[in-house]
Amino acid sequence: MTALSLNLRPRSMDGLFSPKAWLALIMVLALFASLPILNLSFPEGHALHVSSYAISLIGKFTCYAMAALALDLVWGYAGILSLGHGLFFALGGYGMGMYLMRSGKASPDIVPDFMTFLSWKSYPWFWSYTEHFWYALLLILLVPGLLAFIFGFFAFRSRIKGVYFSIITQALTFAAMLLFFRNETGFGGNNGFTDFKRILGFDITSPQTRAVLYWASLLALTSALILGRAITKSKLGRVLTAVRDAESRLRFLGYEPLGFKLFVWTVSAMICGVAGALYVPQVGIINPGEMSTENSIEMVIWVATGGRGTLIGPIIGAGVINGLKTWFTSALPEFWLYALGLIFVLVTLFLPQGIVGLIRRITRQDKA
Repeated sequence: MTALSLNLRPRSMDGLFSPKAWLALIMVLALFASLPILNLSFPEGHALHVSSYAISLIGKFTCYAMAALALDLVWGYAGILSLGHGLFFALGGYGMGMYLMRSGKASPDIVPDFMTFLSWKSYPWFWSYTEHFWYALLLILLVPGLLAFIFGFFAFRSRIKGVYFSIITQALTFAAMLLFFRNETGFGGNNGFTDFKRILGFDITSPQTRAVLYWASLLALTSALILGRAITKSKLGRVLTAVRDAESRLRFLGYEPLGFKLFVWTVSAMICGVAGALYVPQVGIINPGEMSTENSIEMVIWVATGGRGTLIGPIIGAGVINGLKTWFTSALPEFWLYALGLIFVLVTLFLPQGIVGLIRRITRQDKA
């Protein structure tokens, strides 16, 4: 049993979760949480004013960071490389979008323009109760979670893994994107959902509402980080790490990986769904483009750049990569994809443990 416990010990970077590291993390969270206050308290032109654009941009990055953390749970700890997490992100966004489309109408029974174009007089059955926020929350959690559970059950039971599993997740996401592009599915087709007006009765474009959405995203990211930390440091986390490193040996020792993999896969999808739901009201649109395979591959690059199997790393990676993307797409838009590919190659060759691994090496050298 002693040998078994040693073999199941996760190779995590515990130094990053020392008391000093947690203190630094709390200080960073407090700094980011104060930004909307600076936006609301000081007028434009003041030295301490933070623009509304910056608030929306950081709020969007926070949602991306949550999606990257969700992917890290399955890839970094369980060794399950998903190229389809953009699907779960988009499904959560569509769940929120359905609510926002109805809450902004004078009456929740008034159909949107794309349904009028199709000569639909009423909402289809799967739009039932979406005018209620509580029901939208259920959709945001249950739809990605249920899809992940069903897909994962059959895939893991069939012992599909490695590159084959990655290709299947990519194919599933692409198929869903093609389905949502069709107008008759009732999800807005190519244009998706946009022109949101209100959320819980509040003007969605007001600075106060933007601030609340920003704080909600920050709180959700912090909660996901704590949940991920609890999972990965538990006995479940040690089994997941063993699944990643030696799944066949784990079976020989009497563990059945199916339930462990299915649990973390489903939880990861639900976290991704919440990230997508918080993303939509801050950017003001959701369409099938969010399901593109490119988006899912970008998530993988965020995790690899920050450092997979670390929880903190994917958050850093999502912020760094999307910060660079924001600059490139405004200054040199035609070179962004080349830059992204170059980043991935350089990280793979020279930073196999990502930015977090580099920080750890520097810290060790300083101590030495």
